[in-house]
Amino acid sequence: QVQMVESGGGSVQAGGSLRLSCTASGLTFDTAMGWFRQAPGKEREGVSCITWSGDTPYYADSVLGRFTISRDNAKNTVYLQMNSLKPEDTAMYYCAACGSVAGVILPSSVAHWGQGSQVTVSS
Repeated sequence: QVQMVESGGGSVQAGGSLRLSCTASGLTFDTAMGWFRQAPGKEREGVSCITWSGDTPYYADSVLGRFTISRDNAKNTVYLQMNSLKPEDTAMYYCAACGSVAGVILPSSVAHWGQGSQVTVSS
């Protein structure tokens, strides 16, 4: 059974930082992994995606320069360091297998979804 467990979310003021973690089990971790977010009333948005080797990260323009994705394949875990947070970053954050097409981060066709981790940024 595939499980994606996200953690590390919380409530911070604008300009603050959070680090999200996502541990996967029940699947082969040798694929690109990434982060997605969905705010109330909005469509899901691809935030960042990193290749299995970790040497090629992709970022949405809205987070470029503020967020950093990384992974530890030995722990089947992917991280998202979020700095200089803005109120518009408020959303539920999910991790899943991903890809990047024409600069757009998309979930893999075989992506599995966890419960997510809530990030709330106040002004």
